[in-house]
Formats: sequence, structure tokens, C-alpha cells
Amino acid sequence: MRILLVEDDVNLAQFIRKGLKEEHYAVDFAADGEAGLELALNNSYDLLILDVMLPKLDGLTLCRRIRAKGHTTPVLLLTARNTLETKVSGFDIGADQFMPKPFAFVELLARIRALLRRGGQQPAMNLQAADLTLDPATRRVWRAGHEISLTNKEYALLEFLLRNKNRVLTRTVIIEHVWDISYDPMTNIVDAHIRALRAKIDRDFSPPLIATVRGAGYMLEEPNAAA
Repeated sequence: MRILLVEDDVNLAQFIRKGLKEEHYAVDFAADGEAGLELALNNSYDLLILDVMLPKLDGLTLCRRIRAKGHTTPVLLLTARNTLETKVSGFDIGADQFMPKPFAFVELLARIRALLRRGGQQPAMNLQAADLTLDPATRRVWRAGHEISLTNKEYALLEFLLRNKNRVLTRTVIIEHVWDISYDPMTNIVDAHIRALRAKIDRDFSPPLIATVRGAGYMLEEPNAAA
């Protein structure tokens, strides 16, 4: 899951980013509202965490502009102004939840999990392609009824492929989403994890699901998707 954090308190932002990365979330960061708006409108996120008091563009205005563009991504607002007026304003412009400062990180995680399960008012659903099934709630994977054990990165990679099935994903997109680092054309980290994933979900099953698109990247294909 990829999260955008917009927070001008550098120490708090570092604390949140470190904790979320330890929980295997990919996290993009902006320190002001204008930078946050640009990221939110030009990238795909599963959740937006916005501070209310931001320089250049406050969190409420940022949320309103994102919603005005038709984006339904869940929004969690962080605020030191835990007043009824602030909450009403936030809910009126499309925020999903508030988190008053200061807060316990475990509670922040719980709220994040709840919003991600809802997925913008949608219930958590298993991800499927052919006889491959992934349960995001339990992080378990099956192929043809056989449970498959994956490492954290293999799971994150498979989930990203499934959420974008039948779509070509470049190595740049994969590495920035799953690893949360800038793409280095000299690294083979994506190819190595694709090989490991294929060995577990494709090698002993038919048909193979992960396709290589030469000169472009990889795609998890749903058999007979065009039928």
C-alpha cells in the first residue's frame, strides 16, 4: 500500500514515515500543501495523511481541491486544533477521519488499517486472477487451493501486480511503489523478486500468470481477460 504524508513538522514526519515503513507501507512525503497537492494529483495512493496546519496550502483546502478533482482516496487529517468546527469543516469537504495531536502511533496504525480496509467506502475484497487468490486482510495467498508462503516484499509485489492486473508496470513504477526508493537502472532488485515470485506462484501451476513485456516491464495477466 502506498501512502502520501503531508506534514510540515519534520521530526513528526520522520517518526511517522519510519513507523509506516517498518509496517511495510511505501510512503511519499511533502512538507507543504502545494507540494502535497501536486503529488496527490499526479500519483496513485491508497491513503492520504494530511496535517491541517500546513504552509502554502492548508490541509482542509488541500483535501477540498483533491476531492474537487474527483479523487476518492481515503483522507486522514492530523490536527492540533481538535475542535468541533474543524471536524465539521473537514467532514464537509470530504475527509474520512481525524487524528488529534498528540497521538499514539498504534492508534494511528489502527485508523490507517480501518481506512485501507474501507478503501474509500468499499469493503476489503480478495484479489484474484485465475486460481490465484490473495487476502489483503490476512496477507495469505493461495494458488489452486494450495497456500503459498511469501516474504514481505514478495507479498507486496504480488499485491501490487494483482491490483493492477492486465496492466503493464514498468520497473520504475514497481520499485517506487513496492520499495519506496528511486529507480536505479543498474539494479536488478525487481527482476530478482519477479523470478522468486514466479518460482512460487507460476512454476508448478498452469497457466503462468506473470508475463514479461520486453522493453517495458511486467504484467500479471488474467487468462482470457479479453474474452
